[in-house]
Amino acid sequence: MAKGYLFCTKQIISTLKWSIILLLFVLFFNKGVASEQQTTNILNVEKFVEGGSVKSAGDKQYSSINSRLPKPFIVQVTDTLGNPVKGARVYFEVIKAPDGAKDYQLERVIVFSNSDGIARTHLRLGDKEGEYQVVAKIKGSVLSSFTLFTVYARPSNWVVMLFVGLLGGLALFFMGISQMSIGIKHGIADKLRVLLLRMSKNKYVATFFGALVTVITQSSSATTVMLVGFVQSGLLKFQQTIGMILGAAIGTTITVQLISFKLADYSLLIVAVGFVLMAFSKKIAFKSAGEAMLGFGILFYGMHLMSGSMAPLKTYDPFLHIIEQIQQPLIGVLVATLFTAIIQSSAAFIGIVLTLATQGLITLEGSIPLLMGANLGTAVTGIIASFSSGREAKKVAMAYTVFKFIGILLLYWLIQPFSDLVRFFTPDSIDSLQGGEVVNLSRQIANAHTIYNVLLALVVLPFTNYFARIVDFVMPIFPEEKVKFKAKHIDENLLNTPSVAIGLARQELVDMARLVKDMLDHSLKPFTEKDLKNLDQIRESEEYVNFLRDNINEYLLKITRKDIAKSQIDEVFQVMFASKELELIGDIISKNLLDRAQWWVGSGFDFSDDGKNELLEYHRLTQKQLKRAIEVLENLDIDIARKQLKKYDHFKELGLELERSHFERLKKDVGKSVESSKTHLELVSVFRTIGSHANNIARIVLEK
Repeated sequence: MAKGYLFCTKQIISTLKWSIILLLFVLFFNKGVASEQQTTNILNVEKFVEGGSVKSAGDKQYSSINSRLPKPFIVQVTDTLGNPVKGARVYFEVIKAPDGAKDYQLERVIVFSNSDGIARTHLRLGDKEGEYQVVAKIKGSVLSSFTLFTVYARPSNWVVMLFVGLLGGLALFFMGISQMSIGIKHGIADKLRVLLLRMSKNKYVATFFGALVTVITQSSSATTVMLVGFVQSGLLKFQQTIGMILGAAIGTTITVQLISFKLADYSLLIVAVGFVLMAFSKKIAFKSAGEAMLGFGILFYGMHLMSGSMAPLKTYDPFLHIIEQIQQPLIGVLVATLFTAIIQSSAAFIGIVLTLATQGLITLEGSIPLLMGANLGTAVTGIIASFSSGREAKKVAMAYTVFKFIGILLLYWLIQPFSDLVRFFTPDSIDSLQGGEVVNLSRQIANAHTIYNVLLALVVLPFTNYFARIVDFVMPIFPEEKVKFKAKHIDENLLNTPSVAIGLARQELVDMARLVKDMLDHSLKPFTEKDLKNLDQIRESEEYVNFLRDNINEYLLKITRKDIAKSQIDEVFQVMFASKELELIGDIISKNLLDRAQWWVGSGFDFSDDGKNELLEYHRLTQKQLKRAIEVLENLDIDIARKQLKKYDHFKELGLELERSHFERLKKDVGKSVESSKTHLELVSVFRTIGSHANNIARIVLEK
C-alpha cells in the first residue's frame, strides 16, 4: 500500500514537472513570437526632422577637425503603422572618413530608442578635413532599414581662410573687370570721342549711347562721372545726359549677365587663351580681344574663389541669421546701398549676390531689394564727383540719384509680382540631386537686374523733358567761388577716359589760342592809332594764357600716367607742343611789343603812309596765319594744315620784301621812315616770328 502510494506520488510529481516545463516553453515561445512580431513591424529608421529643418537631425554639419560636432545625430524608429517604437536597438557606424583620418569616434555605437522612438549619438571628428558619413540602422530583421548622415570637417583656421579666399576672390573680380575695360577701351578708344560728338539729341539714341559707354567702361559709376565731366566741360547739356543716365543703368546689366553664366570651370582656360592672344598677336584688334578675355577669365576665377571660400557659411548659423535679415526689403536696400557706395561698383556687389545664390544662401525674392540698393549705391560716386563741379554738373548727379529712388519706390511694393515676372522669362529649374535647389537662380537674378533697369527706362523716358525742368527748378543755386582764371573744359573726372580727356585738353588749347589771337588783334593799335587803352587787357590775357598752359600741361601729364595707346601719346605731344608755341607767341606780344608800344606813343614819332599800310597788311596776314593754326587745332583738318604751310612760304617772303621796301625809303631819306626805322623793322620781325610759330602748329599736326 505504501509502495502504491509512493508510486502515485512520483507519477503526479513527474506529470506536474513536465506540465510546468511545457507551460514555460509555451510562454517562452509566445514571447519570442511576440518579439519577432514586434521586430518585423519595424519598417523604417529615419532622420528626426523637427520643424522641417534637415539640420535638426544633425545632418550636413560643419565643424573643425578634432572637435565634437555641435549637434547629435537623431533618428526615429517607427513601425509599419508609423508609430514610434520603444526599446529598438539602433546601430550607428562611421562608414566613410577622409583618407588617413585618425581619432574620429562615435560616443555611442548601440542606442535603444526611447518612448518616442528617438535614438541619438554624437561624433567626434578626426584629424583630417573632408567628408565623414555615419549610418544608423536596425539589425536582425528581414525588413531592416538605414539612414545616412553626411558631415564635414574643416581646418581649424577656416575663418581666416574664408576671409583670405573672399578678399582674394573679390580682388581678382575687380582686376578682371578693370582688365576687361582696358581691353575694350584699347579696341575702340579712338572712336569714343567720335561717338560722343556725333551723338544725337534724341533721348532714345542717347539712352543707347549711355548703355554702350557703360559696356566699354564696365561701370555705370564711371559713366556717371564721365557725364558730370562732360556737362562741366560744356560738351553736353544737362538735358542730353538724362537718356544716357538711364542707358548707363542698362549697360551695367550686361556685365552682370556675363558673370551670371557658370563658366568658372573654364575660367583658367579663358585666361590662357586671352594671354596667348595678348602676348603673341601683332594686330591691335587681337591684342585688345586678348586683354578683354584675360580679364573675363580672371573675373570668373575670382568668383570661383569667392564661392568656394563661402561654402562653410551655409551651415554657420550667425551668418545665416544675417542673410535672413538682409533679405528683408528695407534692410536689404540699405545694406546694398551702403556696401555698393563703399566699393563703388554695383557689378561687384551683384557678383557677391550671385555667389550667395550659387551656395543656396539667398532666394530670388531676397535678392531683389539688394539689386535695388546696388543701383542706388552707384549714385554716390557721381555725387562725390560733382562736389567740385558747377550747378549743371550737380544736376546730373541729382538726376541719377532721383531716378534710382523712383525705381525703388515703384518696385518696393511689387517684389512678389516682379519675381513672378522674372520667373515667367526664366522658369525655375530644380535639381533633386542638390536638395531641390533652383540651379538657374543666378540667371534669374541677372535677368531681374536687366528687367528692372529696362522697365525703369521705359517708364521714365517719355517724361525726361518734364523731369529735367523739375530738377532745374528744385536744384539749389550754390554760391560759386570767385576765381580770376578758370579752365573751362579739362576735368579730373574724365582722366579715366584718355581719348575724351585728350579731346578736352585740345579744346582748352583752342581757347588758349583764341586768347593769343585776341592779343595779336590788339597789338598794332598802339603803333597805328597811338592808343594805349588795350595794353592792360593784353597783359591780363597773357596771364590767362600762362595759367591755361600750366593747367593743360599738368592735365596732359596725368593722362600719360594712364594706360594709353601710342597714338594717344602722339596726340598728347601735339597738344603740349602747340601749347608751347602759343605761349611763345603770347610772350612775344606781351614782352616785346608792349614795352615798345609805351615808348612809341610817348616818342612823337610816326610811320610814313606807305610804311603804316605795309604794317597793317602784314599784321592782317599774320592774323590769318594764326587763325588757320587755330582751325587746324580745332578740327585736325589736314587740308588746312597743308594750306598753312604753303601760305607760310609766301608770308615769309613778304616779310623780307617789306624790309627791302623799308630800306628803299631810307635811301630816299623819307623823314618818317628814318625816325621810325627801328620800330618798323622790329614789328615786321615780330609778326614774321609769330607766323613761324603758327606754322609750327600746323606742321606738327601733319607729322602725326
